[in-house]
Amino acid sequence: MKLTYADLPDLYRVYLQHPQVSIDSRKVAAGGLFIALRGQSDGNRFAAAALDAGAAYAVVDNPGVVVPEDDRYLLVEDSLRTLQQLAQRHRAAFRMPVFAITGSNGKTTTKELIAAVMSQQYRVHATPGNYNNHIGLPLTLLSMPAGTEFLILEMGANHKGEIAELCGIGRPTHGLITNIGEAHLEGFGGKEGVKIGKGELFDFLHANGGVAFVNTDESELAEMSQRLARCIAYFSSENPSLTVAGLEIKTVATHPHLRVAFFSEARELIETDTQLSGEHNLQNVKSAIAVGRYFKVPGAGICTALANYRPANHRSQWLNHREVAFYWDAYNANPSSVAAALNSFAADHEPADSVVILGEMLELGEAAPAAHRRVALRAGQVARTVLLVGEEMKEVAREFDRPWFADSRQLAEWFWLQDWSGKTVFVKGSRGNRLERLLD
Repeated sequence: MKLTYADLPDLYRVYLQHPQVSIDSRKVAAGGLFIALRGQSDGNRFAAAALDAGAAYAVVDNPGVVVPEDDRYLLVEDSLRTLQQLAQRHRAAFRMPVFAITGSNGKTTTKELIAAVMSQQYRVHATPGNYNNHIGLPLTLLSMPAGTEFLILEMGANHKGEIAELCGIGRPTHGLITNIGEAHLEGFGGKEGVKIGKGELFDFLHANGGVAFVNTDESELAEMSQRLARCIAYFSSENPSLTVAGLEIKTVATHPHLRVAFFSEARELIETDTQLSGEHNLQNVKSAIAVGRYFKVPGAGICTALANYRPANHRSQWLNHREVAFYWDAYNANPSSVAAALNSFAADHEPADSVVILGEMLELGEAAPAAHRRVALRAGQVARTVLLVGEEMKEVAREFDRPWFADSRQLAEWFWLQDWSGKTVFVKGSRGNRLERLLD
């Protein structure tokens, strides 16, 4: 038979009949749709295996893998582009609020807090884990359950143009930027590039009549919001008042956990505890409150959601492992997030009783040497014992005469031979450091 390219309307009808989409042949659902992507390994090579495992169809972009007499192979010009177009088409079929979150730090925690708050009132679908890129975001859209009333899309980027691309697929109606920090400096070309890249969310909302939520305590966000037509401002205040424009949130306590207060729908100042600590998490909590109040989630529901949320996945976690107390925040790291986490830790721990483990920070480009020196210097003010991990930390360790380890395996071998009685260990590093090996 002659091979022909499948067109999008036909593919979308196939998807609607087989809405469980997978890009991993080992995890394909029976009766689902396998989309073969080219990456470190070419997904086209696994199309037959996916069909054998029960997939109803395999979308491929290599004619060489198609079995001519097998109608289950759907040939397209570009499988990745097809995945994105299917998601875009699916998004267009819905009219619920679509809330986008981007920023240098705190995206995932903010997403999870907002999801917890909004779930008190609505059927919510949110980005799983950190599926926040050009592949993960389309998969999030295509996995949206029927009856979803509120969709939350986390958007990550390491160079300019990525957020604009993701907005083109997800078409957010509302959104926020957590902050502008020193993340992915190499790809963005410096902090000003980060500002432009993350600001693409505001650009999209402004151009399409969307609503931006702005934490005006972040000076750069306050400045960026000046050009927006529709903006919801929120900020910290020691004496909240109903007469002030914008939503005011009071910090009642920061340690050992955050406690905040805000005005409910009954115009009463109510307080709630959280299981989070630190200024950086305060910003995340404030965002969740602001979104909940705007979408009319009752104040009691907001309080319940915030009080019940438990950080996980190596983010802002207090752990006790082999009788050693850890503050674990090692899912990602950049100069801004490391400084914020160290400042929070220092507020509640004496240097003599503290140990700091810092993994190298990735994707910083020319800024890397100075950035690593800066965070190591701050770590030395926070703890008497500072352990540094990774190639980017090697020169800093030599300069400050600190123990250095090439990788987390080497660290773990040494670490568990020491006596850490009475110490609290702070752990922060980029995901690529694999610092969780310390817990193996």
